[in-house]
Amino acid sequence: MIMAVGSFDAAAIVRAAVEMSIGATANHDNATTAHVHGWGAVWRDLADGGLRTHRDERPAATSAPGSPVATVETDFLALHVRNATLPENRGSMYTHPLERADDEWLFMHNGYLPTVHRLLGMEASVFDSAEYFDYLLERGGGPLEEATALSRLRAIPPGGMSGNAIAVHPRQAHLIHWSPPDTPTPRFFAMQRHVGEGMEVVASEVVPSLAPADAWLPLPADTLLTYPFATAPVTSPAERNPTCPLPGTASSTASTRPASPRPTVPAF
Repeated sequence: MIMAVGSFDAAAIVRAAVEMSIGATANHDNATTAHVHGWGAVWRDLADGGLRTHRDERPAATSAPGSPVATVETDFLALHVRNATLPENRGSMYTHPLERADDEWLFMHNGYLPTVHRLLGMEASVFDSAEYFDYLLERGGGPLEEATALSRLRAIPPGGMSGNAIAVHPRQAHLIHWSPPDTPTPRFFAMQRHVGEGMEVVASEVVPSLAPADAWLPLPADTLLTYPFATAPVTSPAERNPTCPLPGTASSTASTRPASPRPTVPAF
């Protein structure tokens, strides 16, 4: 996963996602380096402050560079590239961002949480990321609050690997960095943060093409970052505040496509 806010080049963020997807930046404790099971993005449209999404079942390495995402002008962009933990969880309904049309939340998850379904009263897991989405963000609820979110995360039964996620709403975005204490590959699920002039990037790995290695800092464990969106749309990059790495708070939302179908999870 990678998320950028502020004043940045979308094409560079897409290239960074591709580099991570092919293992070019891999420096961790997991045998998985290639992520080839589709990818997706969500960004803020500067013309109206709405959210736009893009999903593709093809590998990011072949389809992301020529996609519309690489040419957007925006002050918020998040990308998720998949390596499906389970072979049966591949295809359009499993491609992030997951979407809940009834309350406008979008969700990207990096990890595997096969026990969270128990907290929804389900007998078995159908799609762990969707279940995690519905557990962490109650339907109709407001933005995440750090203490409450961490309490809910720590209540997840043992057996999972990571709850790293990006949750996006028309009014704000949240980045969640959390893994259970016994996760078998803690370096794989680390998150890295780079703050530059008028911009900020958080990514699953250090990406030297975006900034030198010493310009990245590990994000502390058990962290929830919140990014409010601007109260009015920004119509051009020149109108953004270059001294502020955050975009501020959006008042409306729109999507380039209807909510993707996904396995049904009971309302929590």
